[in-house]
Amino acid sequence: MDDQRRLHFRFATRAVHAGERPNPRDFIPTATPIYPTSTFLYQNIEQMDAALGGAVGVFVYGRYGNPTTEALETAVASLEEQEAALAFASGMAALHATILSCVEAGDRIVASRDLYGQTITLLRTIFGSLGVRVEFVDILDLAQVEAALRRGGVRLLLCETISNPLLRVTDLPSLAEIAHRYGARLAVDNTFATPYLVRPGTLGADYVIHSATKYLSGHGDVTAGIVATTADRRWELNEINKTIGSILGPFEAFLVLRGLKTLPLRMHRQCENASRIACWLAEHPLIERVHYPGLPTHPSHETAARLLPPGLYGAIVSFEIRHGTRERVTAFLERLRLILPATTLGDVYSEILYPVMASHRGLSPEERQAMGISDGLVRLSVGIEDPEDIIADLEQALASLA
Repeated sequence: MDDQRRLHFRFATRAVHAGERPNPRDFIPTATPIYPTSTFLYQNIEQMDAALGGAVGVFVYGRYGNPTTEALETAVASLEEQEAALAFASGMAALHATILSCVEAGDRIVASRDLYGQTITLLRTIFGSLGVRVEFVDILDLAQVEAALRRGGVRLLLCETISNPLLRVTDLPSLAEIAHRYGARLAVDNTFATPYLVRPGTLGADYVIHSATKYLSGHGDVTAGIVATTADRRWELNEINKTIGSILGPFEAFLVLRGLKTLPLRMHRQCENASRIACWLAEHPLIERVHYPGLPTHPSHETAARLLPPGLYGAIVSFEIRHGTRERVTAFLERLRLILPATTLGDVYSEILYPVMASHRGLSPEERQAMGISDGLVRLSVGIEDPEDIIADLEQALASLA
C-alpha cells in the first residue's frame, strides 16, 4: 500500500502504517541492511504458502530465517569453504543443535578430554540425561581415539582445533579419516583458530562450529554462534532451530558480519603479538610453563606447523605462574592495568581468564588436574594493542609476586 492510499485513513491508522513497507527499489545498498522484522509479507497468498513450505531464498517468519542473518551465514560459509552455514544465538546453542542433529538415546559420542568446560558439562548433563553415552579421550592419541570408535555405536567425534586452555592442536585430517571409517561424523569447534588459520571442513570435518562471540565479531559487543556444513546438514540444523528457537537476531548478525570484515587484519596482528609475548613469558623467572603452539617445546608444535599458516600459531597464550596458588593468581590479576580480567576471548582488547574460576569452574579439582589445568594456570587472549604495552603490564603485575 503506497502512502497516497494511506492518506484516506484516519490519523491513528496512518501513524501505524505510514512509511512502512515501501515498494521495491532499484538500488543496491553498499552494506547489508538490518531487517528488524518478525514477519515478511508477499503480494499474494500463493507466495506466502511457498514461503511457509520452505521455498529456497524466501522469508516468512523471523524464527525461520532473516536476510541479515542469511548474509552472515553466506559470509562464514565462504570463509570456511563450506556449502552453507546456520547462525545461532550463542556458540553453545550452535554446539547443542549440532549434537542434537547427530545422536539419539543409546548412541555414543567420543569427545576430546581437552574441551571447554561448559562443553563437557553439556555432554555430561544434558546429553547424559537423554541416554547418550559419552567417552572422553586424549584426542592427540590417535590409537586411543580409534579404539574408542571401534567399540561401536559412535555417531559423533567432537574436538576443538586448538584446545581450551592448553592449546593442543588436533590432527584434523587423521581424525576425519578415523571417524568416517567407523561411520561417525566429525564436529570441530574452530573458535580459537578461525578460518583465517585453518578450515576444518576442507580437512574432512562434517561440522565447523564457532562461538562467533569471539574472533569472528572481535569487538566484545555481541553473543552469537554459527555452524558451517553442507547444504543438507544445514537444512537439518535449521529444522531443529525452528523448533527450539535459538535464533540469532538481525542486529547481532549485523555486528558479527561487520566484524568479519577485519578478521584477517585483527587475527594476523593478534597472532604476531601472541608469539612475541609467549617468547617473553618463556624467559620470565616467575613463569613455570608457557603453553603456546608456536614454541618448539609445545607438544603440538609439529602439528601446528603443518596445519596452520607459517608463523601464525593462534592468539591465545596460556601460562602457569610459579608456585601458583589461587591467592597468587588473584594477586597477579588484581595488579593488571591494561589487560582485562574477562570471561571471554578473541576481542581487540587483551583479556585474561583464570580457568579454575571461570571456564573450567564446573569441573572438580581432580578432573582439572587430570586435564593438566593447574591452580597456577591463566589464559591470555592477546589483543591488537602494541605488544610492548601488553608485556609491560604483565611485567609489573608479575613483579608484585616476587
